[in-house]
Amino acid sequence: MTVMKTVHVIGAGPAGLMAAERLAQAGLKVVVHEAMPSPARKFLMAGRGGLNLTHSEGLEGFVGRYGEAAGTVAGWLERFSPTHLVGWAEGLGQATFTGSSGRVFPRAMKASPLLRAWLGRLNALGVEVRTRSRCAGPGDGGWAFETPEGERVETPDAVVLALGGASWPRLGSDGGWRGWLEAAGVAVAPFRPSNVGFDVAWSEVFADRFAGEPLKPVALTHGERTVRGEAMVTRYGLEGGAVYALSAGLRDAIEQDGTAVLTVDLRPDLSVEALAGRLAKPRGKDSATNWLRKVAGLSPAAVGLLREIPGELPAGADKLARRIKAVRLTLTGVQGLARAISSAGGVRLDQVDEGLMLTALPGVFVAGEMLDWEAPTGGYLLQASMASGVVAAEGVLRWLETRQRSTP
Repeated sequence: MTVMKTVHVIGAGPAGLMAAERLAQAGLKVVVHEAMPSPARKFLMAGRGGLNLTHSEGLEGFVGRYGEAAGTVAGWLERFSPTHLVGWAEGLGQATFTGSSGRVFPRAMKASPLLRAWLGRLNALGVEVRTRSRCAGPGDGGWAFETPEGERVETPDAVVLALGGASWPRLGSDGGWRGWLEAAGVAVAPFRPSNVGFDVAWSEVFADRFAGEPLKPVALTHGERTVRGEAMVTRYGLEGGAVYALSAGLRDAIEQDGTAVLTVDLRPDLSVEALAGRLAKPRGKDSATNWLRKVAGLSPAAVGLLREIPGELPAGADKLARRIKAVRLTLTGVQGLARAISSAGGVRLDQVDEGLMLTALPGVFVAGEMLDWEAPTGGYLLQASMASGVVAAEGVLRWLETRQRSTP
């Protein structure tokens, strides 16, 4: 008689829940542990402004979004692609659509209907979800969990770790697992904020007047990379989708040099020549702000940004056009992990095999933001997290099968 194998998944975010689903579909007994009072809190928070599931970008460009980890993530996406993710969501009754930016959303926009359907599927598959069950790490007697009833020790046949990175710690991903994994011989890269805002030394007048105002559309350039989109003025500096897309390079530059230069094109749809032609029109009795709004299409916040550059605005149309097309800002710092959307760092990719099993801990697999990779917002984070959950689940199944074959 064959005894049903038991796998414990630690962490009820998208990566962990996806691993649990695949394992349960394969006929294993699955228990999911979640330290928080309810599952997938960060997933729900991410869906407040519209749940961005994935992106419709071609696969070559898609994979390139993962930077140094692109080669590894490409393998994950072969197992669970954007097309697979869309089909999965629609299989849960959540129709999707692709926005003008190429981002893919559920028609309901929110995360809660999808999560309810997902948890319903897991329940039907027999998955047990234990909330308020915080993992304290492995020991000689098994895996220890802190629960309201006291410590509980479990001895599953395999474990999937999906505890998240270190961003948004109030939602559960606090990186507290690093200590016990390093003690077990696993190399962990330091956590760093990703998809995060940056500090700019605004004047008090500018910060008071324009904090919370968008700059759009803009094109932001750092080094050789240019990204079009939207930025948001904050009291401390800048944030927003276009900023996040450049955040890895900006963060690295600040860590190395102390500052980073970000160039802002306030009218990306106009050439310098076309803009200069508009600026050659007489100003008349208009204030500078009204005149620039009328002839150059600049918002008050954009005009305020121009005035943040020391010195008077250039007098000539050509020089003013060039200023509008290239406002150079010095970024002086990076907002911390508590304000970051995601984190870089985590379990180094050379610590796991192709099935995401830790070489230092056979039978223990890692998925999601626990691993050392990063990506911009736009659907890339959720896509890779869920794909890694699929890969980890498949790794568990292969490992258990291999062990069963080798057992007399």
